[in-house]
Amino acid sequence: MFWNASQIPDQRGRTAVVTGANGGLGLETARQLAAKGAHVVMAVRNQDKAAAAMEDIRTAAPGASLELVSLDLSAQASVHAAGEKILGSHKRIDLLINNAGVMATGEAKTVDGFEMQFGVDHLGHWTLTSLLLPSLLRTPGARVVTVTSTAHHMGRAVDPANPHLEGRYGPWRAYGQAKLANFHFGLGLQREFERAGVGAASLLAHPGLSNTNLQAVSVRESGGGLTQRFSHWAAVHTGMSAPDGALPQLRAATDPAANGGDFYGPMFVNNGPPVRKPIFRRIGMNSAIAKLWEVSERETGVPIDVSTAASS
Repeated sequence: MFWNASQIPDQRGRTAVVTGANGGLGLETARQLAAKGAHVVMAVRNQDKAAAAMEDIRTAAPGASLELVSLDLSAQASVHAAGEKILGSHKRIDLLINNAGVMATGEAKTVDGFEMQFGVDHLGHWTLTSLLLPSLLRTPGARVVTVTSTAHHMGRAVDPANPHLEGRYGPWRAYGQAKLANFHFGLGLQREFERAGVGAASLLAHPGLSNTNLQAVSVRESGGGLTQRFSHWAAVHTGMSAPDGALPQLRAATDPAANGGDFYGPMFVNNGPPVRKPIFRRIGMNSAIAKLWEVSERETGVPIDVSTAASS
């Protein structure tokens, strides 16, 4: 029998933080965790949409324990405010699911001057993860799940001399870089956990081709580019549903057999039930992870110091 949502263990007494929990994969992830009894912190930008999402979850699970926190991953000040609020309210966090993101949008900058896709998909989650480490590390068996994409295969590792692709921007080039950064972040964070000798685990997941609002937003914000329109068409006509697309990250977050450094995705590349996927060791991966750490700390001013966080 293939893994499905019915196999999610009882989550009562556990706290999960899910970014982008007001729609698509994030909403389905929040829905399943709440249905299993977790207290779910929905960290989202659009508060009106989030309020509607909370009501949607409670329609099927009236007793769902939900909390709404404002989080705009494109603004480091908002990430800091959200992280401090969550940390102040929750001394223990069992799950952090770095789910939110943008895809193949037109060239734009965050308020901090970062290339939008790298800034939202990676740098925002870098800072949030760092801020929440003290609560994660004092929680036995805590997991950080970072959501990447099959597009990480077409991405190039971040160039410290030009991380924001000045003069080299392309919607898919930027998306590939951002999702490869997610991939390298998940692996690099697991290495940091192992070096520090802590019990937390970092895992990766990708949803394959899933029919969510992500592609529609990509079409709208890219000005309707041909490749974005094709991606939207493919998602609508051949993609998995959002509940199915969320299963890899749910499995990474909750399967008792999952281990730090594991990578979950659909069985048939972009479709199918969630299975553990091989991690292809690209030549130069260690160097790429080191460069990502260098760039992320330099751009955000925020280090990921597991040993210090563990003693907090």
